[in-house]
Amino acid sequence: MSNVLKRKEKKEEKKSLLQILETARKSSDFNQFSPSENRDFILISYYRTLIDAEKLQQILLPCIQSNLQKIQDLKELIHLIPLEDILITDNSEEIELKLNQGFVVVQLKQTDEVCALINIENANLGFRESNDTENEFSVVGPKLGFVENIDINIHLLRRQIVASDLIFEEITVGSMSKTKVVISYLNGVTNPQHVNTVRERLKKIDFDVVFDSSQIDQIITDHSNTPFPLFLSTERIDRVTYAMVNGQVAIMSNGSPYVITGPSTLMDFFVSPEDYYLPWVIGSFFRIIRIVGVIFSLFSTPIYVAVLTYHYEVIPKDLLGPIINSRANVPFPPVLEVIFLEITIELLREAGARLPTKIGQTLGIVGGIVIGQASVEAALTSNILLIIVSLSALASFTTPIFKMSNTIRLLRFPFILSASIWGGFGIIISFVLLLGHLMRLKSLGTPYMVPLYPFRKSDYADSFIRSSYKHTTKRLEYLKPKLLKRYNAGDDLDDINAE
Repeated sequence: MSNVLKRKEKKEEKKSLLQILETARKSSDFNQFSPSENRDFILISYYRTLIDAEKLQQILLPCIQSNLQKIQDLKELIHLIPLEDILITDNSEEIELKLNQGFVVVQLKQTDEVCALINIENANLGFRESNDTENEFSVVGPKLGFVENIDINIHLLRRQIVASDLIFEEITVGSMSKTKVVISYLNGVTNPQHVNTVRERLKKIDFDVVFDSSQIDQIITDHSNTPFPLFLSTERIDRVTYAMVNGQVAIMSNGSPYVITGPSTLMDFFVSPEDYYLPWVIGSFFRIIRIVGVIFSLFSTPIYVAVLTYHYEVIPKDLLGPIINSRANVPFPPVLEVIFLEITIELLREAGARLPTKIGQTLGIVGGIVIGQASVEAALTSNILLIIVSLSALASFTTPIFKMSNTIRLLRFPFILSASIWGGFGIIISFVLLLGHLMRLKSLGTPYMVPLYPFRKSDYADSFIRSSYKHTTKRLEYLKPKLLKRYNAGDDLDDINAE
């Protein structure tokens, strides 16, 4: 209770404008001067690292200096300056916030508590110009992605969805960072319940500094104690556009090139935008390959441990000889052998990701070959296990979303340990526990396992396979959209071409 009372007391204490400017003078990038000979008349204060110097020198100052005799009050000043975002206020909290966002504070007298706030923020300073996708590369389809400037991201979405129903709601998050967070959705399509849930959770956030949308993802998630990502995080414009058209909500954060969408399901993390740019047969084939790859990545090494520890009888006679020969000189049990190789792969992957691109690629290739060959020759591991672990690592990379790939990498270790203790029965126990955990998860109140559980037959057209466009005319029912129909399929394309 004492902490709550102290917080309330701090909130009730309001700084005066003079105190705000006095604190700001301690910073080396804070400037304060008067454009008139009488230094007691018109005082301009600003942070030079936040403002657009050209607007200050070419618009604001010439306008004030040429009209010094005409300016009697702040209202006259507003009419003289040809800038859009100007307001007069004595609210100290608003003045402090605007000053730290690139506004210029203009006082008629140094002792005045009422001032004019003029926006000459340099919005593009420090942001990269290139907006190519870096971590979600696409062979087919658009290459454009989001950047760290939220206004540019909104512009990119407005160009993609040309509709007045595209709504953006702004919320400020972070007691110190004052980060601009925007909720985006399609009015008349998205279920209002999802929008309200996101809005309420964002408004309840009590955090100091928000660096990235990934932090918001963790704060507003339905279940914080799970390795599975419950919101889909992406830097691709087309993926966010497709999610919003289906009835999902997008959350953008200023300073982050990633946008999170929800409610998301487990199947969303195995869908690639390329699936929709290729013929549906090829797109479905690649999607199935990804799902099979993830299953192989999760179960291959635990099955190796279980078979070589408890279940020799399932090994075919033709394969038994090579396995015996490859493990003849290995002094470790299969579980230690597997953990050694798995940790080695993870070390190489982490080192390659933290180093510059060219050095990281070289380290991954050379390190993998050298360490793998040396481990086999030193009899620390068998060459068969080396092949299995390498294929397992490759299979984990087939997941389009990096966060889900990390989850798969983590889940392998409890499966390996349970296989070493109970064999095949341990793998079954781990799988049942994993399945039960997945069935309990929700994203914005929506079950994480749909359309598998609860079963939704109509949503299978775009889940394990990507059906033809004439079969995907309806939005996903589990999202409960206000408008179920997306488009009219019309006549079959084959019939149109034949005519």
